[in-house]
Amino acid sequence: MNEGDYMNEIIRVRFAPSPTGYLHIGGVRTALFNWLFARHHKGRFILRIEDTDISRSTDESIKQIIEGLTWLSIDWDEGPFRQTERRDIYIQHIERLLKEGKAYRCYCTPDELEQKRKEALAKGEKPKYDGHCRNLDTLPAGRPWAVRFKTSMEGNTIVEDLLRGKVVFDNKELDDLIILRSDGIPTYNFVVVVDDATMKITHVIRGDDHLSNTPRQVQLYHGLGYQPPRFLHLSMILGSDKTRLSKRHGATSILSYRDMGYLPEAMVNYLVRLGWSYGDQEIFSKEELIEKFSIENIGKSSAVFNPEKLLWLNSHYIKNGDSLYLASHLIPHLLKEGILSENKDSGISIKEIAKVIPSLQERSKTLIEMAKGADFFFDKEIQYDENGAKRFLTPSIIPIFEKLIDMFERSESFDTDSLKRIFTDITEKEGVELGKIAQPVRLALTGKTVSPGIFDVISLLGQDRVIERLKKGIRYIQISLKRDLGSI
Repeated sequence: MNEGDYMNEIIRVRFAPSPTGYLHIGGVRTALFNWLFARHHKGRFILRIEDTDISRSTDESIKQIIEGLTWLSIDWDEGPFRQTERRDIYIQHIERLLKEGKAYRCYCTPDELEQKRKEALAKGEKPKYDGHCRNLDTLPAGRPWAVRFKTSMEGNTIVEDLLRGKVVFDNKELDDLIILRSDGIPTYNFVVVVDDATMKITHVIRGDDHLSNTPRQVQLYHGLGYQPPRFLHLSMILGSDKTRLSKRHGATSILSYRDMGYLPEAMVNYLVRLGWSYGDQEIFSKEELIEKFSIENIGKSSAVFNPEKLLWLNSHYIKNGDSLYLASHLIPHLLKEGILSENKDSGISIKEIAKVIPSLQERSKTLIEMAKGADFFFDKEIQYDENGAKRFLTPSIIPIFEKLIDMFERSESFDTDSLKRIFTDITEKEGVELGKIAQPVRLALTGKTVSPGIFDVISLLGQDRVIERLKKGIRYIQISLKRDLGSI
């Protein structure tokens, strides 16, 4: 397994998901490893949709697969191909195998096959097909049939795995594989071989749950006269409890991580580290990954999915992200949280949204947190935190608010230095600490007791909105006071 071995060959790899559900974490990692391997070697990355399971495959799943890959900027050079659109190619290969005597028609009914299975189990034998129709002299007329491949039952099939080395399979454990069902639909193991061969795939990088299929597929390659590709079977991803990753560990659709406020580069960085390493480096740009990726650094052990590590990476990319870039990813969350409305706020530009980003980057681990923290900047009607209002919006703060309004209205500059001078002047004249003023002002301006720095908030809102919200705060206190007096 030497990267130098590929110098004189055009690398061709594929990602071939089944559209029977969402694109999950394990599938994305497989796509990413194939994509990086192709990009590192300036090869070709092919997207193929394996939709032979017609009853379970859906167009919606295909849409989500493409949307997920696009979100992560995993682009493809060829495709997407759909197996259901390549049936003629498969039938041609099946007819060739039949003509060459390497496959045969099987007339056994489902009930007969089930009876054979039960009899084998009763004898303590492996429930595999007994080859009943392999050498029939008389073919039953009028009965439906499937097509089986004549598997070699003697010796071993050896799979040279780039990660695991030589993997030996005893052919006695195999049986004659159905390659065309009686309903005329070719089967998964057969079409995968035909696709990989005709698409000239050089390397098959996939999960180790496919390893048990590989000896069957290797025999099919040879039966069809094709050279098998090189195989690399990735170890599975485990949850924190060391069991196979499932929904309870967070293994939901890749798009759900987008919806939870994760950045695509954080997901890519995290997923590539699930089974691959480059020294002690943790943070990688996309360009660095393409430059440094090699299959030699893929580990044999199962990787453990760690949500806390993913969250840490996401916060890193948020803290160090470009404001305009983050703003573009923040918009869907502002809309989802109801902070922006597509109808009312359609005129707000990316640049306007980007203004608030720097004040929120340090304290936001996800884009949802950032969106919620940004609501003070966009909300026209601030809703006060109830407990905070009782504590900080009291009659005693009205004179302070009035002096701030007066000084803000007369101020020719609204930069941080000017704001600090205004607050310092008031604290010295009133003999109070800045915190005693800052918290009521923060609540009046944002509706919350926690926000970015008070001077950042004031600068972001601007002179007019700050004055307007301080006046609203005074009115709120006056109305609350009248209500309280009226209830006495």
